Amino acid sequence: MKWRLALAVAAGVLASGSAVALLATSAWLITTAAAQPPVLTLMVAIVAVRAFGVGRGVFRYVERLTGHDAAYRILGDARSRMTARLEAGTLSSGDLLARLVLDLDAVLDLWLRVVLPLLVAAITATATVILVVILLPAAGLAVALAVLIACTVVPWLTAAAARSAEKNVAADRGQAYALATATLQAAPDLIAYDAVDRALDEFARADARLAWAERRSAWSAGLGNALLVVCVGAATLSGLVLGSASDVSGPVFAVLVLTPLALADVLGGVPLAAQLSLRVRASLKRVEAVSEAPSPVVEPASPADVPSGRDLAINGLTAGYGDGPDVLKHLDLELPEGSRMVLTGPSGSGKSTLAAVLLRFLDARAGSVTLGGVDVTTLAGDDVRTVVGLMTQESHVFDTSIEENLRIARPGATEQELMEALDRAKLGDFVRGLPKGLQTMVGEHGARLSGGERQRLAMARLLLADFEILVLDEPTEHLDTDTGEALLYDLYAAAGDRSILLLTHHPEQAPYADQLVDLS
Repeated sequence: MKWRLALAVAAGVLASGSAVALLATSAWLITTAAAQPPVLTLMVAIVAVRAFGVGRGVFRYVERLTGHDAAYRILGDARSRMTARLEAGTLSSGDLLARLVLDLDAVLDLWLRVVLPLLVAAITATATVILVVILLPAAGLAVALAVLIACTVVPWLTAAAARSAEKNVAADRGQAYALATATLQAAPDLIAYDAVDRALDEFARADARLAWAERRSAWSAGLGNALLVVCVGAATLSGLVLGSASDVSGPVFAVLVLTPLALADVLGGVPLAAQLSLRVRASLKRVEAVSEAPSPVVEPASPADVPSGRDLAINGLTAGYGDGPDVLKHLDLELPEGSRMVLTGPSGSGKSTLAAVLLRFLDARAGSVTLGGVDVTTLAGDDVRTVVGLMTQESHVFDTSIEENLRIARPGATEQELMEALDRAKLGDFVRGLPKGLQTMVGEHGARLSGGERQRLAMARLLLADFEILVLDEPTEHLDTDTGEALLYDLYAAAGDRSILLLTHHPEQAPYADQLVDLS
């Protein structure tokens, strides 16, 4: 990664240096050619102009290619780490969306629009000043002063003008996304309770705050660009005044006047980098608030091997979330391999908390959970989740095709295996009857499917993954009685000799179990 970033900086310096050299060489060539010297006198300059012209584009391409490659690799790693912590998060889905997408894009801005432009500008501007000092020391000092102001005072003024706005942009954006997501998800309820206008007004106010912060940010950027133009203009004027007062030749005089103009392109990203550094800092703080939050699960330093046994035993289990109260207290259960248990209890009795502990999304506060006689806290979470599978009342269906939703469970599955899983979930005939079959798009959250079809798709995905212990957390909650009973019947029939733990607040589903436990 470091060599990619170093290559991007080097290519950026060569591209900007080529732009400066192109203008300086062109100035010398044009003024020298005006005296009609022998053509051979101009050949080196002609070749140099062509080389710098081509090199500017080539090096800029290399800089963009290597810089973006490195930045996107860093972004990918950051998103992977961020996603790994989402299960434990307590943020709203809209705010998580803003942090995962927009705030993490600050990683790109950090490297591509802050660090890289500043390094390139510093190196190229220094080389340009050295060139002018060699030609005329007095003009070089004037250009150096202009560059110093452009690289220190201008960014400071730009950042000062944008500081309050940039602090609010990330937070206001997250709030606007959270409200937009919540409004869309609650649209049916808002319509039913005639609360649409109130929700839209609240979102409009949040959007107005974001727009105002971004408008102030844009004004600050304009101020920085204006001050930069003044600095470049002053450098050019100093070359004109000091060059005309000296005894330098005409071609050198042209170089002194025109070379500072190239600094407009070289230093153009400096004010923006200063402004973006504030936004990047605010965004990265929001990202760190998630990435540095205490993890509800402590992974073992040296995970034990997954045992061959599939007996599940829970002894004195006490669990809860964060600093909140205990949700489960002193729970004792035994789920022998191949057995089926129904665990009932009212909402809030800890059924979903138990599911989180069993899948190692949450560590117990006291007690233990053993799999095949091995404490699950000594096993890697990913290893546990290859044995224990979960189906919830709202198993997520992605806005893609039926095939891709299934391949989440087993990416390398053949089409025949996908259809076999659908057949076992009693959804195969339905999919075969669709014009596009497995390629049918299901819409956001499976909106193009009925509630029963969504759950059967989740059921097919669960069976395709071939888990040996199935945890079913209210799988029939949003279904009518007949549809829910049919789903459970087919699920138990398709599960074969797998162990099943059904979490529900419907005691009437007890006939599906070998044993019934009531948490209440």
